Amino acid sequence: MPIKIEGVTHDSPDWRHINWTSLITIVIAIPISIVYVLNRFFLGLSLTHVSLWLLVLIVFIVTILPVFALFVVFRSWFMVKLPPAKDIEKYFSFNDKTVRSWFGSSLSKTVPISHFHDAYMDGKIDIKQDLLHILNNRSSFADFRLTFAQLKFFFVHLIPEMLNHSRSMDRAQVTNHYNRGNDFYNAFLGETMIYTSAFFKNPNDSLEVAQTQKLDLVCRKLHLKKGSRHLDLGCGWGTLVCHAAKQYGANSIGITLANEQVKHAEVLFRDSNVANQSSKDGWAKAVCCDYRDTPREHRYDAISCLEMAEHVGVRNFSSFLRQVYDMLEDDGLFYIQIAGLRRSWQFEDLNWGLFMGKYVFPGADASMPVGWVINQLEENGFEIHSLENVGIHYSATINHWYDNWQSNREYIIKKYGPRWFRQWNWFLAWSVIAPGQGSATCHQIMCYKNTSSFNRKIFIGEQRSFDY
Repeated sequence: MPIKIEGVTHDSPDWRHINWTSLITIVIAIPISIVYVLNRFFLGLSLTHVSLWLLVLIVFIVTILPVFALFVVFRSWFMVKLPPAKDIEKYFSFNDKTVRSWFGSSLSKTVPISHFHDAYMDGKIDIKQDLLHILNNRSSFADFRLTFAQLKFFFVHLIPEMLNHSRSMDRAQVTNHYNRGNDFYNAFLGETMIYTSAFFKNPNDSLEVAQTQKLDLVCRKLHLKKGSRHLDLGCGWGTLVCHAAKQYGANSIGITLANEQVKHAEVLFRDSNVANQSSKDGWAKAVCCDYRDTPREHRYDAISCLEMAEHVGVRNFSSFLRQVYDMLEDDGLFYIQIAGLRRSWQFEDLNWGLFMGKYVFPGADASMPVGWVINQLEENGFEIHSLENVGIHYSATINHWYDNWQSNREYIIKKYGPRWFRQWNWFLAWSVIAPGQGSATCHQIMCYKNTSSFNRKIFIGEQRSFDY
């Protein structure tokens, strides 16, 4: 199915448009100014006094992040061009007079896109056309200025989550998200129940075919064979674990924090005849536990982690990789598939990322640029074998999810209410666009322990994914 990025995609102002000289000047001047006032009227210390400069350092550390965030917000209001809005009444009807007033009496003003998605989810506006088509033409009615509500979310929720990432917090977030109901996820994921990017050999591949191709691709990258000890961190509903056992004869264990996913996986394993752990033809098992409590009776020949590492968080990412390193055999292979924002961010990217962090994947703060991920892998003892950008495959995947969601509109509204339908409708529509235009992307990374003894000859003649 062709990807529906049909409108004109405009680049919005990005990090290169930030006046970094001004920002650095402000970041330095503010703590010095604060300490100067404190010293002049309260402390009376001399310029040579160590305590004075220690105070400057403390104030600098405390103020650097808020100053940077405020600077970016204000710059977004001055840097983002505001063309006249058009076609608003072609796309929307208004249920709230205040929301309508945002656009001015002649409906000629654009508004920050965060105002728009909140109003849509709250039922204050209705759409007259397909939402994906509307968002492909979002420059007609929305802009990407950042708001103080987003700034509040950044400091009150996002930063504390990044600093915390305790077991209890991770469990609460996963439980709230993935135990919502398997029928909710089936409504857009389809029969495969795979919540990660598929791999399309052909633009007309069905979602099921593309997901099976991805499963095969992962298993081949990991060199799975009969008897391979395979661990899948963040196994979801167990589809990869089942495929590895049934098609490749691996002894495969999946880890997830969601009870509903384990229940689904156990049924899948029984139906696929891979639930018997005494079988010599490969078996599958799902364990409900924190990744930090992964069974370690032995080390694993292959470890996979598909789009779970984002939820580990920036704070725990290094320790997570060290754990993977310790659980992996010295000649084992590690496959990590991870999504993240581009480093050369634009203001739309920040808006999309904040939306995702607030409404879809709270706690997934390790959705970082790939350069950061590579640095983390190398710093923790891994060597990169291959890296492939599959962002456009993710766009195509979510395009299918979006279509499935439309097909199940009445069921979702009846069981979960219109708010949940609208929230996921916006998430899926905007997420078709984001990787399609590079705002975010997804990478498949193959690596292994960077030791002198590792047998790198195993990769000679290996089939590459783009030849798959």
